Amino acid sequence: MSGNPKDMEENFDLTYRTLFHKYYANLLFYATRLLGDEEAEDVVQDVFVELWWRKDSIEMGEQISAFLYRAVYTRALNVLKHREIVNDYEAVMLESTDQNLLAFSSVKVQKKRIEYYHPNSNDVVKRIENDELRQELHEAIDKLPERCRTVFKLSYLHDMKNKEIADTLGVFLRTVEAHMYKALKCLRENLAHLLGG
Repeated sequence: MSGNPKDMEENFDLTYRTLFHKYYANLLFYATRLLGDEEAEDVVQDVFVELWWRKDSIEMGEQISAFLYRAVYTRALNVLKHREIVNDYEAVMLESTDQNLLAFSSVKVQKKRIEYYHPNSNDVVKRIENDELRQELHEAIDKLPERCRTVFKLSYLHDMKNKEIADTLGVFLRTVEAHMYKALKCLRENLAHLLGG
């Protein structure tokens, strides 16, 4: 990377856009699970604004996903704490016991939600990321040349042995092996960013 500030700015801009496209929908889904629809989008947008403002101090490495989910979680927690304060204030101001009970019940539900969706204590983030990974894998498989794709799918998705594939397609065993080699090589190249390569 060049030391030129203009080049660094353009590189960050590209990285930022890539991160936004890659994570926005999943983070919005995550925030919606924590907050409901009302403030989820604001929270996610605030996180990306914070990312932009802190671009000089944030390392854009492997940990960026964890940073984004934790930032959404923390901001959602702040929103819920604010809601709790507002609800408590409104409950005190209301005379009706039913209204107090309703406000208290709402706070308990919010606390349970926060516990369930905490990034360190459940598999929600992993499931979101696994869906994303599965989508990228399917897209990479679909980009394979037709014969390689067919051989790969028969082997990995239908659990067929190379000999069975050769018999099914009416080709030599060596041809199947060559297609598998090429398919795996292409997938390794296309998915290198997921493998840390």
